[in-house]
Amino acid sequence: MDPLAPDARLANYRLERLLGAGGMGSVYLAHDLVLQRPVAIKFIAPDRAADASARRRLIREARAAAALDHPNICGVHDVIVDPDGRACIVMQYVEGETLAQTLRQGPLDVRLALTLAADVAAALAAAHARGIVHRDIKPQNIIVTPER
Repeated sequence: MDPLAPDARLANYRLERLLGAGGMGSVYLAHDLVLQRPVAIKFIAPDRAADASARRRLIREARAAAALDHPNICGVHDVIVDPDGRACIVMQYVEGETLAQTLRQGPLDVRLALTLAADVAAALAAAHARGIVHRDIKPQNIIVTPER
């Protein structure tokens, strides 16, 4: 699975572009060729891709997220494990920019800041009610949608 190859295909998905990357992995915008919709695909970082414990953590993360149904939590559509044992999560694509990108433009309007704080708190409350802890809440992991 080489997500960096132009127009790479993975199962029913065509990778389009990198959305973001961090120490744990990268997220790509992809197109679901069967359902004809955009999706986000999260890959484990290449240096961890063959690590069985990293794969188990990713699958656990996908199961936990798939168990949640909340408007402020990104939905999980699928988990793909390639023949080499590398795994990725196929998720709902949410149009927008990260809170980090929004904050680089200057201070938030008070109303927007309160709305975002309430949305994040509601998402965390829903996760915590199911015994799920996010462990990585930060501006880079929060999407601000255009309607906000």
